[in-house]
Amino acid sequence: MNALACSVLPKIFSAEGRLSILIYHRVLPEEDFMRPNEPTIDAFTWQMELISRYFSPLSMTDALDLMEKGQLPNNAICVTFDDGYADNEEYALPVLQKWNVPATVFVSTGFMNGGRMWNDTIIEVLRNSDDHICLESIGLGSYETITNDQKREAAVDIISRIKYMESSKRANITKLIESTATKKLPVDLMLNNEALLNLVKAGVEIGGHTVNHPILATLSNMEALDEIKQGKKILESIINKRVRYFAYPNGKPHQDYHLDQAEVVKNIGFDAAVTTEWGVSSTLSDKLQLARFTPWDKTPEKFMLRLLLNQRKLIL
Repeated sequence: MNALACSVLPKIFSAEGRLSILIYHRVLPEEDFMRPNEPTIDAFTWQMELISRYFSPLSMTDALDLMEKGQLPNNAICVTFDDGYADNEEYALPVLQKWNVPATVFVSTGFMNGGRMWNDTIIEVLRNSDDHICLESIGLGSYETITNDQKREAAVDIISRIKYMESSKRANITKLIESTATKKLPVDLMLNNEALLNLVKAGVEIGGHTVNHPILATLSNMEALDEIKQGKKILESIINKRVRYFAYPNGKPHQDYHLDQAEVVKNIGFDAAVTTEWGVSSTLSDKLQLARFTPWDKTPEKFMLRLLLNQRKLIL
């Protein structure tokens, strides 16, 4: 997109008093056939350049303070990352700093320091699978994994089939799948304490994301309280700061968390929480259920247009 088109679009769609919050997970050094929707460093760079030039990037703290006062700038936007991947510090941070874009990283503490999220275990097992993987003993059938497309599609299918299982059952199935691995799985995907502190030192805000990334809707409120509270406590003990913001794992209202669990989040001491419901928020919105949007477009033109069109959907 040329500079003129980029500069005109935000004026046409200028959103006064509305806050866009973007969701990222990872920034990769190069394209990964197992994670085709994750931006590379190059893609993330032009995305942050556009945000810096044509939006008003804010930290979560500044954005929520200004929103409360009714003083949000036009095209206000926050950048957030979920889960706590190591590449947030290694690859994303230098780009954020280059374009002066604040960010918040929501961390699931149970995977830090050499851990691995259950879905990443499945992805990495399938990545290195030979010509097939047989999971009939655990009721998941058999998959051909000759091509990269077959490997990716098998991982997507398996993840979708076990995502909403009770946490311990899902963990057991993941362990069984891990036992079929033909190569050693990576243990450096997630942040360690040092990298987390580097993010804090650079001005990145850290948010809670539970300990084990469960689907909260599958838990009792007592179990949910423990997951959320312990995650907050662990983070605060590492960074020596109060953790003010929370991201619901998976994040779809009703499906992934119950609405009364937002009260649990509030009672634990969070100031605000974010979902994965697309749209934007305003002073009228519930601060414990702020909307977020996932940009996935591969070209600057579509990326800009989709962000601007998303501003039309106000979530109250």
